[in-house]
Amino acid sequence: MGITALSLPYQVVAAVALAVVGVFACVHLAMAFLHVAPSNTLTKQHGEAVDDWVFPEFEQNWKLFAPNPLQQNIAVHARAEVVGNDGARRTTGWIDLSADDGAAIRGNLLPSHVNQNELRRGWDFFVNSHTDDNRPNGMRGQLSERYMRRIAMLRLDGHHLGGRIERIQLRSASRAVEAPVWSDEKTDTRFSYRLLPWWSVTAADLPGGVSGGRTEGDK
Repeated sequence: MGITALSLPYQVVAAVALAVVGVFACVHLAMAFLHVAPSNTLTKQHGEAVDDWVFPEFEQNWKLFAPNPLQQNIAVHARAEVVGNDGARRTTGWIDLSADDGAAIRGNLLPSHVNQNELRRGWDFFVNSHTDDNRPNGMRGQLSERYMRRIAMLRLDGHHLGGRIERIQLRSASRAVEAPVWSDEKTDTRFSYRLLPWWSVTAADLPGGVSGGRTEGDK
């Protein structure tokens, strides 16, 4: 049984499909290995190609097991400038996108990978490819900006903003994890914010399935 039970044309199609999947799996495993491997001749010569393959969807990191694991809760907020049907322009309040993800995860026995990691890793991708004053520090800077705009537009699509989105602005709200009750450590748990500039929204920022109406790019 199996492939041999198929007619010859279908056997050829199945064999080609399996070969393509096998090649893709081998390439992906090789790229992931080179990404986490110590610096070597291959990564020095082809490091940019490896990064282009891995980032942002397949990034590997070991922060959970690091000597100094993450000690902050970081939330990503968004607000939008919208134009209503009457032509009036207004700015929405800040919407906690991370809280939306948290609500989708809590009580869910099989939480979505998107809710768990997409926004969080996208923000890490942006921060790691920008300076503290939000200037790109490498080739991946503009890619991370486009990625975050599209994530934000996907999330804002679930909110009724009362108009057509023309611009969006993001910020992070960071707060240190409070020290345990048995510790004498003093921790400042006040929020600190990182505010990004306003970004104009174009049709390219509306992935399939997002129904945000016309944007500046459609005018």
